Amino acid sequence: MEELDITAAKENLPQVLGFVGSRLDEVKCADKVRMQIEIAVEEVFVNIASYAYDPEAGSATIRVEISGDPLTVTMSFIDCGRPYDPLAKPDPDLKRRFGERKNGGLGIFMTKKSMDEIAYEYKDGKNILTLKKNIIREGHTNG
Repeated sequence: MEELDITAAKENLPQVLGFVGSRLDEVKCADKVRMQIEIAVEEVFVNIASYAYDPEAGSATIRVEISGDPLTVTMSFIDCGRPYDPLAKPDPDLKRRFGERKNGGLGIFMTKKSMDEIAYEYKDGKNILTLKKNIIREGHTNG
């Protein structure tokens, strides 16, 4: 498992994506899966940067572990900001037109749909959001 401790600020998103991307490079992750992971990482990190500590700045820890058969990436996002379970919010009503829907929730909805597992816990004063995604390697097919 590798870990990145970083200030939870939107301008640090490229460093977070680079950190996760370097691990995906090591296992030759397929482009489609990589894109899904990068979108989820961006959504989660930007939410931490935008809401966890506002108006002050705080830190975030991103842990990445690649293991198992099938090969799986597990990413944990940890912050000491306000307790917040993004999974508790109801999914947006996609049957309504864009202007008729309530704002917010679409990013975490997309994250939930694109990851194989997602879990939240608040433990020891920390928000911990864990995402898991089975990795398909370049040149390999699933099944």
